[in-house]
Amino acid sequence: MMYSNTSIADVETDDIESEVGERTYSKPLLIKRANTTSQIAIVGANVCPVESLDYEIPENDLVNEDWRLRKKTQVFQYVLLKWAFALIIGLSTGLVGIFNNIAVENIAGFKLLLTTDLMLKHEYYKAFIAYAGCNLGLAASAAALCAFIAPAAAGSGIPEVKAYLNGVDAYSILAPSTLFVKIFGSIFGVAAGFVVGKEGPMVHTGSCIASLIGQGGSRKYGLTWRWLRYFKNDRDRRDLITCGAAAGVAAAFRAPVGGVLFALEEAASWWRSALLWRTFFTTAVVAIVLRGFMEFCSTGNCGLFGEGGLIMYDISAAKVVYSAPDILAVILLGVIGGLLGSLYNYLVDKVLRTYSIINEKGAAVKIVLVIMISLLTSICSYGLPWLATCVPCPQDASTSCPNTDVSGNYKSFQCPPGHYNDLASLFLNTNDDAIRNLLSTNTVKEFHISSLFIFFGAVYFLGIITYGIAIPSGLFIPVILAGSCYGRLVGRLFEPVSKLDVGLFSLLGAASFLGGTMRMTVSLCVILLELTNDLLVLPLVMLVLLISKTMGDMFNKGVYDQIVKLKGLPYMEAHPEHYMKNLVARDVITGPLITFSGVEKVGNIVYALRSTGHNGFPVVDDPPFSDAPELCGLVLRSHLLVLLKGKIFSRDRVLARNESLHKIAELDFTKGKGLKLEDLDIKEEEMDMHVDLHPIVNTSPYSVVETMSLAKAAVLFREVGLRHMCVIPKSQGVSLSCSIFVIFACMLSVSWNRLETSTGINHSIVYCAKMQRPPIVGILTRHDFLPEHVLGLYPHIRYRK
Repeated sequence: MMYSNTSIADVETDDIESEVGERTYSKPLLIKRANTTSQIAIVGANVCPVESLDYEIPENDLVNEDWRLRKKTQVFQYVLLKWAFALIIGLSTGLVGIFNNIAVENIAGFKLLLTTDLMLKHEYYKAFIAYAGCNLGLAASAAALCAFIAPAAAGSGIPEVKAYLNGVDAYSILAPSTLFVKIFGSIFGVAAGFVVGKEGPMVHTGSCIASLIGQGGSRKYGLTWRWLRYFKNDRDRRDLITCGAAAGVAAAFRAPVGGVLFALEEAASWWRSALLWRTFFTTAVVAIVLRGFMEFCSTGNCGLFGEGGLIMYDISAAKVVYSAPDILAVILLGVIGGLLGSLYNYLVDKVLRTYSIINEKGAAVKIVLVIMISLLTSICSYGLPWLATCVPCPQDASTSCPNTDVSGNYKSFQCPPGHYNDLASLFLNTNDDAIRNLLSTNTVKEFHISSLFIFFGAVYFLGIITYGIAIPSGLFIPVILAGSCYGRLVGRLFEPVSKLDVGLFSLLGAASFLGGTMRMTVSLCVILLELTNDLLVLPLVMLVLLISKTMGDMFNKGVYDQIVKLKGLPYMEAHPEHYMKNLVARDVITGPLITFSGVEKVGNIVYALRSTGHNGFPVVDDPPFSDAPELCGLVLRSHLLVLLKGKIFSRDRVLARNESLHKIAELDFTKGKGLKLEDLDIKEEEMDMHVDLHPIVNTSPYSVVETMSLAKAAVLFREVGLRHMCVIPKSQGVSLSCSIFVIFACMLSVSWNRLETSTGINHSIVYCAKMQRPPIVGILTRHDFLPEHVLGLYPHIRYRK
């Protein structure tokens, strides 16, 4: 084992394992160099221990032999199982989506019916107590689930899924407990009347289902078949989770094509054509499941869940004819959406920082915060409609006015017969029905302008302060609510000169706010079209999304990107920072490089594993196994643990023989991630024995030359989905120190002119001339490409042109 100090800068860390192999973040970090500091993790952010994923399949002797021995039937089983898993993911996610909708509609429907009955009896205080009490009970239940069972289930879940598909394995984000809390916590939170949606949690739910299915079997429960071992790798699991994320969108919005595009545009960092087909197949299965249950529920078999509830806002009845004033109105909506969206992201970021500090005080504080926000939401939802005036029911109303059932455009609230309260029609409804009311066509003056202003301000404010509390909460519905509200406002203002229906303006407003906050274009466009069933509005939706995204990008990043950074997840962007072009790969290598010999002492390996947290080690062959030092490859920590547990040792430093190779081939290296060094039972006499690492060494790791620009290396690292990238020297000539020594020795030899001295120096020169640079300079990991790390080493490079 060799320790080669290749440190470029003196790095001091506080509560961090700074290492060449992998970094584990435990709290906000400070990297210091040249009396400057650079903050890596944001103060107040919820920084969790993370590991990178091994998307690269190692090409070692065992893996190559295993693939060579596979029969055609095994290959067929492997391909068939991929499609079978995609089918199961689609079925499971579709069923969970149906269950969520039925549960929310029935729970919220019971609460609203109870409130309406008390209002009709003029028992207003009892109505508020019943309404707020139901909300508080549901909110406390959702908060308790998150606080005590699965804290990782709080929030949307899309940033965590996005980070996982980028190669970040954060703790318990896809665990079975997280799946359980995500489903029931989302039901309770949405039914509690919070300004949140179940769409983001559905993406997380689909990903959790895919992760659970893609575990590759379980020895604990006896679910292990030989051919399931092929799925015990991060690459196949990543593909399944991509299918799960797309299925979640399809289940939430009933938008199968939009789900595929969402996974492609926003979630996945790595894509290929075969994955496109499986993802499309998964979302198609979800759509079929949803359609089948909708037909079943339309006959009244699902309680209060009738034909609605699956967020289908049909505006195809509206006539889509537009002129120059309409185009100006659409441009104005895009600008407004970009400005309001960037402000929304800024305020959400500030609120999340505050909540992160508050939530660190314990589970009880989390629940109290949720109860406070629930009480505030109930007061706004029940109190603000009292500010509205009663409106006479329209004579040509297509539905009953006022309506006394769960949903509808015309809520009577405190109004006399024949009148309705337009604010109550928005507040005292589920969020889905409120959106349906705002997107309704041929209802120009259904809502007063003042009522729209009040509702927009309330939803905008409540959406900001609600996201970040300890409940599963999505951002899509709050954004669509606020956007459709101000879109309808703009439609009312342009009514004298516009030919577009106000319902279409509401849709365009929702699109503009979505583009301004989430900064997606293609997937949002298709999702909105699948939601509204109107292709004629496509050009206007495209225009407003492009304008709002462009305006928002001028001020800050998308909301999910900000949350990823706030959580301290080391996410690698698609485009490296501009200053990385001024650095080369060797400039960011820090820390001592630890290498193993091809046949290494057991004691050396154990010491290295115990003293570092590295997850990858270069293996260098020395004489007599090679003529000169050469890089043999890279060995993973998990594989070393399995090899040491197998105890296939030899007393002499020799290559493994055939019987030893057969024993190594029988080991299950897929269990390495579950092993710890404490699980090994290495005796003292075994420490001096040797083990051959060649069978488990990845002989073709991705490598770059030390002079490659850091920007180019970052693009390669992300596109290929690497965990480790070897940096090799440009040439293995005489090292710089030896060259200086040779020159100095020659000068001494000439000046002293002594035979004894010249002879000794000549021997030293010959010895030094034989010395070469190590075959590897260092290893780059995800941490080395993060802007915080680079700027910590070179704080002034940001300003270099």
